Amino acid sequence: MVTSAHPERLDGYALAVTGIASAQPDSAAFTDGFYAAAKSISGNTELRDTLADPQIPVDVKQAIVDDLLGARADAVVVATIDFLIAAGQAKHLDDIASRVAALAAAAEGSLVAEVRSAVPLDDEQIARIGKALSDATGKDVQVKAITDPSVIGGIVAQVGDTVFDGSVKSRFDDLREQWG
Repeated sequence: MVTSAHPERLDGYALAVTGIASAQPDSAAFTDGFYAAAKSISGNTELRDTLADPQIPVDVKQAIVDDLLGARADAVVVATIDFLIAAGQAKHLDDIASRVAALAAAAEGSLVAEVRSAVPLDDEQIARIGKALSDATGKDVQVKAITDPSVIGGIVAQVGDTVFDGSVKSRFDDLREQWG
């Protein structure tokens, strides 16, 4: 969901990234890689703020991204993020990535589920979660898994405005509330 004061501008960037994805041999892999990289950057407040700082030259910001992602991400994904940073969109990477994933899923007639877990999920776990979320929503769901240590244990899944919270933190909060 786009939360910016200028959602049409972010939609323009999302459409541009979707165009880049469609030009790739494996557009789904590009979209997944872009989503993971953008969410990773956005999830680190200090990094996101550094990349959004207008006082830091663009080439320095891009060098930071290249150093962080260069060996772990597809070169076109890194170049796309570098482009967005040069365009002054570092603080909106999260929104742009969410919109790109939603556009890609909609083109396939499905929804996006952002699934956060404390540890990386393997393909089998992602498939099981996707099936459970598809059953729960009655729609085909594409899972975008994000490793988030703040989850502690379990998972938190969001499909549109619906949140399925099976995290340990949520269970502790429920117990604390019951015990007063």
